[in-house]
Amino acid sequence: MAGTAAGTAVLSDTVRKVPLEWAQTLAAWHYGLTGRLSVLSGERDSNFLLEADAGHGGPGGTRARRFMLKISHPAESALVADFQTQALLHVAATDPLLPVQRIEPTVDGRASLQATAPDGTARVVRLFSYLDGEPLPKAARSPAQARALARTLARLDLALRELRHPAGELALPWDIQRADEVRALLEHVADPQRRAMALRVLDRFSMRVKPLQPTLRRQPIHNDLNLYNVLVDPADHARIAGILDFGDMVHAPLVNDLAVAAAYQVDPAGDTLGALADFVGAYHEVLPLTADEVAVLFDLLQARLVMVVAISGWRAAREPANAAYLMRNNAISWQRLEACTAIAPGQAASVLARRCELA
Repeated sequence: MAGTAAGTAVLSDTVRKVPLEWAQTLAAWHYGLTGRLSVLSGERDSNFLLEADAGHGGPGGTRARRFMLKISHPAESALVADFQTQALLHVAATDPLLPVQRIEPTVDGRASLQATAPDGTARVVRLFSYLDGEPLPKAARSPAQARALARTLARLDLALRELRHPAGELALPWDIQRADEVRALLEHVADPQRRAMALRVLDRFSMRVKPLQPTLRRQPIHNDLNLYNVLVDPADHARIAGILDFGDMVHAPLVNDLAVAAAYQVDPAGDTLGALADFVGAYHEVLPLTADEVAVLFDLLQARLVMVVAISGWRAAREPANAAYLMRNNAISWQRLEACTAIAPGQAASVLARRCELA
């Protein structure tokens, strides 16, 4: 990906997990917590579920007994990690009822720390509250759930809009503003028809959307509201119980955040445009969109889907041992992209504008 060497380092480097024993030492020494530590899944970082022993409230006094210990990938800079940390602290202050993880301080009151791992690499270490809930991919889907997620995302974007951080302007591989840079990665797509379809989406993005992006309102965005980053209430799948993983945050056009989330709401077997209109409309009820934002939304959504299939295929080719995890969204993303490209862009823009009462 041209021009994003620093940003792609985290993607192109191999997974660099840390020993469980070292993670236990960090938890005890820096957070005053001992207990059962188990490995959680993670695309890049080393994540652990810490179930603290009875009587261990930690440095904040009496607290919940379950936490997530996150030890960053060595290719992730302390500056980028701090962007995520500051975002969570900012959200906790601006909309404390939002279902996001909370930063748990060290025994000496720090939001994060840097430590040298046994392999000699520098790592950023943070402890988060653990959110209970049903992962969205395992939950029953419904229009009410989709609308609730859209409204929650709008609240999150409102909570983040005043945050400023220098890391927000750094190059990020998953930034839709750079969607055309994944063009070369499509060489990993074996099907020539699919590859041609993806290239057409990128051509439209380059010609129609990219020139307009600098004119759109900008702010820090979550940038990765895929289904695996959402928890719902096990007793009520229409209630959002958690938004996870702020690791792909970037300062970008606000509408890009909605486009990312909407891309994962496309049901190839259902009413693609109708469901999308409901999702966008629910977001618009909380955080009103502009006509220009709505006009480019459908193209942005498709560009995100191309990025998913291109980057996941590229990474799987580089990391065959982790291919199953990396490709988990690949097949459905192709189906979503095919469903979207069957709809005329002008038709989609018109339907979305009417749903938002902008036409």
